[in-house]
Amino acid sequence: MIRKILAAALLLPLAAGADDGRVEDRSPVPATIEFNRDIRPILSENCYKCHGPDPKTREANLRFDTKDGLFATLEEGHRAVTAGKPAQSELWKRVVTSAKKEKMPPEKSGKKLTPREITLLQKWIEQGAPWQGHWAFIPVQRPLVPAVQHPAWVRNPIDAFILARLEKEGLLPSPEADPFTLLRRLHFDLVGLPPTPEDVAEFVKSPEGAYEKAVDRLLASPHYGERMALLWLDLVRFADSRGYHSDNPRNVGPYRDYVIRAFNENLPFDRFTTEQLAGDLLPNPTLLQKVASGYNKLNLTTEEGGAQAKEYEAKTAADRVRNASGVWMGATMGCCECHDHKFDPFTTKDFYRFAAFFADISEGAISDGDKGVFVPTDAQAAEVKRFEDEIAGLKKTLETPTPELAAAQEQWEAKALVPAPWTGIVPESVKAKDGTEFLVEEDGSVVAVGKAVSKDTYTVTLKVPVAAATALRLEALTWPTLPKSGPGRGTNGNFVLTTVGAKSGDKAVALQKAVADHSQDNFAVAGTLDDKKDTGWAINPENGKDHTAVFEFKEPFGKTAGSALVLTLEFRSNQNEHTLGRFRWSATADADPSAGVTVPAKMRTVLEVESGKRTDAQKKELAAYYRTIAPLLDRTRGDLSATQKKLEDFQKGIRRCLITSAAAPRTVRVLPRGNWLDSSGEQVSSGVPQFLRQIETAEKRATRLDLARWLVSRDNPMTARVFVNRLWKLCFGTGISKRLDDLGAQGEWPVHPELLDWMAAEFMEDGWNVKNALKRIVLSAAYRQDSKPSKALRERDPFNRLVACQSRWRLDAEMVRDVALSVSGLLVPTIGGDSVKPYQPRGYWSFLNFPTREWENDKGDSAYRRGLYTWWQRTFIHPSLMAFDAPNREECCAERARSNIPQQALVLLNDPSYVEAARAFAERILKEGGTTPTERIVWACRRALSRRPVDSEIAVLTALQARHLQEYQADRKAAEQALAVGQQPAPKDADAAEAASWVSVARVILNLHEMITRE
Repeated sequence: MIRKILAAALLLPLAAGADDGRVEDRSPVPATIEFNRDIRPILSENCYKCHGPDPKTREANLRFDTKDGLFATLEEGHRAVTAGKPAQSELWKRVVTSAKKEKMPPEKSGKKLTPREITLLQKWIEQGAPWQGHWAFIPVQRPLVPAVQHPAWVRNPIDAFILARLEKEGLLPSPEADPFTLLRRLHFDLVGLPPTPEDVAEFVKSPEGAYEKAVDRLLASPHYGERMALLWLDLVRFADSRGYHSDNPRNVGPYRDYVIRAFNENLPFDRFTTEQLAGDLLPNPTLLQKVASGYNKLNLTTEEGGAQAKEYEAKTAADRVRNASGVWMGATMGCCECHDHKFDPFTTKDFYRFAAFFADISEGAISDGDKGVFVPTDAQAAEVKRFEDEIAGLKKTLETPTPELAAAQEQWEAKALVPAPWTGIVPESVKAKDGTEFLVEEDGSVVAVGKAVSKDTYTVTLKVPVAAATALRLEALTWPTLPKSGPGRGTNGNFVLTTVGAKSGDKAVALQKAVADHSQDNFAVAGTLDDKKDTGWAINPENGKDHTAVFEFKEPFGKTAGSALVLTLEFRSNQNEHTLGRFRWSATADADPSAGVTVPAKMRTVLEVESGKRTDAQKKELAAYYRTIAPLLDRTRGDLSATQKKLEDFQKGIRRCLITSAAAPRTVRVLPRGNWLDSSGEQVSSGVPQFLRQIETAEKRATRLDLARWLVSRDNPMTARVFVNRLWKLCFGTGISKRLDDLGAQGEWPVHPELLDWMAAEFMEDGWNVKNALKRIVLSAAYRQDSKPSKALRERDPFNRLVACQSRWRLDAEMVRDVALSVSGLLVPTIGGDSVKPYQPRGYWSFLNFPTREWENDKGDSAYRRGLYTWWQRTFIHPSLMAFDAPNREECCAERARSNIPQQALVLLNDPSYVEAARAFAERILKEGGTTPTERIVWACRRALSRRPVDSEIAVLTALQARHLQEYQADRKAAEQALAVGQQPAPKDADAAEAASWVSVARVILNLHEMITRE
């Protein structure tokens, strides 16, 4: 079958090539010339570069992309086009002249009109040169459904439009495909998985009656949302990594779940649009709508330390303009970043006005490490609420005044400013692991000298001068030679003391509590007592000042004064050179060692005021502070801390997602030639392209919500056309207008323009109902046609643009693997969830840096999820997906390439995913397929191909199995190796040689072109 198909393709007549490398269209010149269909593409391709929208490249003050420009009177009274008179039209005369200096397009352009194009221009002018605005920029009008000569073929209005054009061309539609092909086609198009033999058996009993039921069943399947999400995630450039040089992970998985859910629940496309562009701006947005707004965070971001903020602010803005205009408008507005569009009426100012819609998104130009919001399941949300309620109760207890607290506070105030008695310590030795050198001053303070090192560990040996010591005090002290006077050696005078440890001999001495007079946000001194390198004590912004920390022993230390103690101070944070520059140790045996240390400066000021002279505000503030340290509330604070820790630990198991948050809009200027270093351009406010209907917002700034509503308004000419064109491509392999990402002048005139407009109008008037729009297509007779073109059709329409038959194509990369897993029985059909990591060659990520990473294959069910959930690393997408043309998703991808390369066959033969699938399929064949080779082969083909094999196929596969059985019986080790690939264990009771021989059969079936082709 494959050879026949290839032979037929090779026998197709090849069109002659034009001089500029284009394929020449030799179809007959139509009787009536239409400007949009026949003339605009000629002008766009050959003339717009010098006579188009961009004023900077326009020559001779002559413009062909507007009606006024094309028909304007030129110097000396000439006109480019004089209606009805080619001989008086400069455009025509320049095209046909033989004079090189006058010839258009000029030779240096590399362009040359074909004889057909010249004839089209001549006939158009002769017919009065009727002008049309560009079809994609004219509001959608519902055309009348045409009458046809063969109405019996028509199942719905789609067919009437198709058939009317076919009849005009003297063609007839193809017969309906057989039931096996029809059901398999529906399954691939609507859910991306093959039908089961049970599905097929039920369907073929009564194909006509069962067809619509099958459509409804598939549209209601949860796998429908996954199939549609595959299309959408390419458009919005969804990926699990940030892109650029480090390409680090980011939390966006719940956005993918939102897309799947939206399609499954048939969320109207206008709401789907609004929630993604502006879910955060909706009144009282739900968590799901906030997750939808994560669309705005799918752009590439950088974490590079030396990156220029203004440069990446410009990159991000341009990325968003390209994507949003491409996804919803099918427009190439990205061309306007540096200059006006060469072919369409988009201007540079339009580009930056469009970018200004997104200027309110709260973010740093350089990635700020935002992890996103928690997105819990219902069960997780209930548990979080339980924790939060408990925390709220404990906080209320801490905030509630009581007589007992008031009395205790009065006693505390009397001695709050009286420090505990401290005895200074002169250390016996101070050493550093990584090269820091020290001097010990007369006052016992230690000064670090020499070159500052990136990280270090200080070891201080000392004798504690008091018996039964309750605590040690660490003073971080300033020093003139330190950066900013210290006390740290960081460039700003800061330090990060990661860990403090104590030992007496070989025995660890426990420290139970650490307090300080000041701690930097997120770097509380208590962090020195854990083993985390991302916590610890730091003091920014209170650099350049002395600071004190107190570390309390869990049990009093030292039976006598002079007990030896070794202290370890680790400086292992991500901040380089953030070590201590000068410090001093002291000890105390006081029962309240923290007294006078932790009272903030503001509270000291209040305490210094006599109690009777304090203002009400001071009294209230002091009482609130005391409740944070009151011994009476120690247990409550402990319970609060423990509960907060439990909540924090529980939330580690909850997924997170980046969402959009609005902030004050940034100033947006036109960047001359796109140069982010040049801020001399005009300041602009948010707005849509000037040539389209404008957003009316009175005096207010137009927001992303206004943009979303404008995109899905009834008189927007582009959004509905763009989306139904992509639905058509999903069902027929090619859009009605072939260029899915460009409906502008460089795109393609729709083959069935009236049909495209009818579907767009129907889509909008049906409430933007995606399932209904898709159902109309798949219920049509056009969709149900056979995909094998007749000889006459191959000659007349070799690319099947008129849809006189169906089309066939290789499945998308993810679906290729999905089919193998489904047939083998390995597929885990769970909907939604985190991205997964199936088998991948070892070392594939070896070039990923900052930090270095290693791909770790998932175990268990995660290894067998659908390809939609495979981890998407932009710079290193999974090699199996890459082989089958999956995009890297750095940009909007409206249509994937479809190549045919040797690597694809090698993937199907050797990738562990496919070898293991063949193993599992072979086990099913032996277990479920019957007892004889013929029964098993028939069962396998029905399971994998949805049909019974023909006799010749049975003979080939039977012979293959028999031959391999003999070979494996002679080489048991080879048989065991064939059964060892993958995580799934081989059945213990199976004969290895027989099982391996059926693995060979399974591999052949899974490698058939028919397995990965949608007919």
